[in-house]
Amino acid sequence: RACEEVGIASFGADLPETASQAEVLRVVADFNANPDVHGILVQLPLPKHIDEQAVLGAISLAKDVDGFHPLNMGRLTMKGRDPLFAPCTPLGCVELLDRAGVAIRGARAVVVGRSNIV
Repeated sequence: RACEEVGIASFGADLPETASQAEVLRVVADFNANPDVHGILVQLPLPKHIDEQAVLGAISLAKDVDGFHPLNMGRLTMKGRDPLFAPCTPLGCVELLDRAGVAIRGARAVVVGRSNIV
């Protein structure tokens, strides 16, 4: 509904937890090939029998809006290089801090837990 309210077409593929890796990769390939799809998000974590890296690596670099593709991750961490997309969770956190007027330059932060998203 939120996408519709702002004029964004949203596509989804709800697969059962028992879906095979080949089925998941087929959905990613279909979204990659669809010119109406400009960005792909994979809901993590995936079931244990699915190779997360294979699925994330199958997303077109140009459609990797989470920034998880290995090339986007590399560009994100290299000084002077810009990723095509910055990961949306930390970017959202920074936006919230900016809007709240919280200065973060020079601040120290602790991240409890670890994931590719954070």
